[in-house]
Order: sequence, then structure tokens, then C-alpha cells
Amino acid sequence: GWQWFVVSDLGLTTMSGVDGLHVFVRSLGTAAAKGLPARIVAKMNSLTDPVLIHALILAGQKGAQIDLIVRGACMLPAGLPGKTDNIRVRSIIGRFLEHSRVFFFEAADVQDIYLSSADWMTRNMTRRVELAWPVLALSLRQRIVDECLLPYLHDTRNAWTLESDGQYHRVDKKG
Repeated sequence: GWQWFVVSDLGLTTMSGVDGLHVFVRSLGTAAAKGLPARIVAKMNSLTDPVLIHALILAGQKGAQIDLIVRGACMLPAGLPGKTDNIRVRSIIGRFLEHSRVFFFEAADVQDIYLSSADWMTRNMTRRVELAWPVLALSLRQRIVDECLLPYLHDTRNAWTLESDGQYHRVDKKG
């Protein structure tokens, strides 16, 4: 039923950042601050929502390791010493326009994977009907990690990384 869906104006996020995706990001920051391993891998086309960006920065400052795969606009300044050291941003620019949105959250040994219709943009979080839903079947979760996240994290052919100077630099083909 509907209990598995997270709908934009009903909880995907709010401007105050008290629900939805913010809960995952904040909880991982809390886990990291307690010394537990915490990781976020988020794949989307755009990251421009200031409330989510702030939540990611705080989680990273508390020790969460964050890998963002953002094809287009990304307003989060990655790799700034003392501010966003634990956040890496990469963009994969290839022949095909990529539309999958995958959000992986892990604290200690607990993993949550969500698929979504929404990029992390304010208009998608607050002014459109967007959905996110959990992937519950373990076999499907592993397949999504193997096919939708790992290849993008390890790509050396079409990958660019956002550096602390705000510029994208092509990833060395040697990895």
C-alpha cells in the first residue's frame, strides 16, 4: 500500500528540513558523530536544494562519508578543507542522458535504498508531486548497488570530479 511511498509535499522534504530525506541525512550524521560507520551514496541529475545541501554538509562534518553522483547542476562545494572534506561529487557525462535516482543510506550495518522520481531541487521537494520508495527485496537492493551505483563510482572513462576550487576535473583514466 501507500505506506511505503514518500510523497513530496507530504514528507519527501519540507523547507524547514524536519522530515523526509532530511531524517536519513541527519540520522547518518548522528551515527557518525557516535563513531559508527555512516555512508550516503546519492545518484541524481541535480542537487540545488539549500536545505538538503546544508544537511549533507553537517552530516559530512560529523564524519559521514558521502558520495554524490550528480550529472548536472550541483551547488554543494565538495572537498573544502574543514567544511566538506568527507563529501565527494562526481559527474558522469556520456552519450546517454541518465535519469535514475538512487539514494543509499548506511549506518553501522543497516542499509536503506530508495528510488525516486525527484532530483534534490527545491522545486521538486516542495512544489511538485514526486515520489520516493524503498527497495525492500535484498536481491534487488544488491542489483541496484551493483548496476546503478558502483559503476558510476568507479567509472574512469566519462567521470568528472568536482574539486574544492569549484571546477570539474576529468578523472584520470588509470583511476
